[in-house]
Amino acid sequence: MSKQTEAIVQESLDALFDDESFLPELEKEMREQAFTSLTSILSTPNHINKSFLRVPLQNHEVKRIPAFRVQHNNTLGPYKGGIRFHESVNEEEVINLASLMTLKNAIHDVPFGGGKGGVVINPREYKPKELHAICKKYVQYFSDVLGPEKDIPAPDMGTGDREMDWMMGEYKSIRPGEKYRGSFTGKSIENGGSLGRREATGKGVYFTFRYLIYDFIKENNSWLSEQDNVFAKTTLDYYDKPLNIAIQGFGNVGSVAALEAYYCKHCNNKVVAVSDRNVTLYNSEGLDIPSLIEYTSEHKGDLPKDDAELGETNVKAKIMNRDDLLTLDVDVLFLAALEDQIHEDNMEAIKARIIVEGANAPVTSEADQYLSDKGVVIIPDILANAGGVIVSYFEWIQGRETQFYSEEEVFKRLYDKMRETFDRVLPKFFQDPYPLRKNCYILAVTKLSTILYRHGKLY
Repeated sequence: MSKQTEAIVQESLDALFDDESFLPELEKEMREQAFTSLTSILSTPNHINKSFLRVPLQNHEVKRIPAFRVQHNNTLGPYKGGIRFHESVNEEEVINLASLMTLKNAIHDVPFGGGKGGVVINPREYKPKELHAICKKYVQYFSDVLGPEKDIPAPDMGTGDREMDWMMGEYKSIRPGEKYRGSFTGKSIENGGSLGRREATGKGVYFTFRYLIYDFIKENNSWLSEQDNVFAKTTLDYYDKPLNIAIQGFGNVGSVAALEAYYCKHCNNKVVAVSDRNVTLYNSEGLDIPSLIEYTSEHKGDLPKDDAELGETNVKAKIMNRDDLLTLDVDVLFLAALEDQIHEDNMEAIKARIIVEGANAPVTSEADQYLSDKGVVIIPDILANAGGVIVSYFEWIQGRETQFYSEEEVFKRLYDKMRETFDRVLPKFFQDPYPLRKNCYILAVTKLSTILYRHGKLY
């Protein structure tokens, strides 16, 4: 667990310790012992599984590739979390992402624990046959700890339904006669995947913003106006007004969130900037998001990088440096790329008043504190980007029942689930001075602590 995550979990436990209405049966020395146990349990993973995958390449070389599967906590159910293919993957990162999954499932009442996997490769440097071999080896090396009732992986950065199909196929081969449909989620529709799974995270990311800035205010405007809270003021200032949005990352999450914003009939917003690993595109009048998505689908996910490529799209935009997007003069900033994008070196240049974390941990603890003190509303990752795991849960259920939902039903269930979470956390958020992140962590830790106590795990 990162220092940032560990610190905010400890702050949440401290707040609960002082709340006499929380587990009132725990008193004095017994209460201190129980909370010491909670600190130990929630700050460390249950298991760290790691290995070097032995993979033959098409040039006849054999490569040893570091791979991880971290299982943080299964108090609420089987471990659940994606498998990331990226050259930056390391053990500490995977541990932190697994712990965030534990908290994310807890806050959204999804009956899974937290897990995460990673393989240290740049998937763009490997041929499909080699990636297939890597996926098979991953399942072979970790098959003893995976399974529909143990640990259920899903796609993450660098992986998708193709990789999940390959992995489930290998799991089925290794364990003939056993249940296998729920062993992986995020699979293709033909292979038992759920309609809407690919778009789920991006749609959920935009929905969290829309619900905060439109739905919740529309239903609670008078009440919200009475709250003496800097975050309530920031949110009300943006209600029913034209908003400029910038989106960092134009992959599976960012592009879907951009499309949701482009077509949204509720909020008066426009996407004026998007970026990927190469470039930022900017147009103060708003970008043609459907045309950019069409272009990226035909060019391996990359946005146009120069005037010639931009000319192929008929999109009007100014080409800027990739990192310029973060400091643009916009109202709302969606972060859908990598970790640690807003940090001590650039936090003072951030102009957006609302930040939505589509990626995991894109704002460092120093930047989070600085921006929150300025009244910036940050919708944290465990709240905003849970769409993927929620629809993965629906896929898991559908696989068990072999009955499948329509896409419309999947999205309705997703929005209902996220709305329930918001309606639990927002009233408290707007009544106290804590940032939204801390309120979310307190809610998640409350759920985990209660179940751990009921299970007798704190003695």
